[in-house]
Amino acid sequence: MIDKAKIEQAVTSIIEAIGEDPKREGLAGTPRRIAEMYTEVFDGAHRDPKEELQVGFEEEHHEMVIFKDIPFYSMCEHHFLPFYGVVHIGYIPSGRVVGASKMGRVVEILAKRPQLQERLTTLIADTIIEALQPQGVAVVVQAEHLCMTMRGIKKPGSNIVTSATRGLFRRSPATRSEFLSLVQSK
Repeated sequence: MIDKAKIEQAVTSIIEAIGEDPKREGLAGTPRRIAEMYTEVFDGAHRDPKEELQVGFEEEHHEMVIFKDIPFYSMCEHHFLPFYGVVHIGYIPSGRVVGASKMGRVVEILAKRPQLQERLTTLIADTIIEALQPQGVAVVVQAEHLCMTMRGIKKPGSNIVTSATRGLFRRSPATRSEFLSLVQSK
């Protein structure tokens, strides 16, 4: 689905547009390397994250399950610069639970697209709600954006925090507070 040849042509044009020689020794393989990198970085663009949540287990567990500090790397769709950080996910099963690696895979698939942090947060929550039908889900994403740290306002160390709540986490302040206190604890 990803057209590597087209990416190589575009990168060659960018190299020329900034006044460099794309045939120079250090740049000669850059268009190919960037095409390969984009194939990896945007691997989630054509994958359905709900497929990762198809394999689960019927358990009579109706208490909160939390996945903390799931690392992710994504590309800001406005500048095509990375943003990265951690995702915290909490859900209250309606009897069906998934393996521990599944939430990490959902995050990875959704992060490997041209993305906005706000959309990433929403998509994670909506994917879990649709696939698992839990009583509720909460997602918190904390990230540093290179478009804010290396250009523009140049504020390294700045983080953006976004959240999405569904079901019981939205309706119950106590449930939401429990999730946030457990996510913040070390």
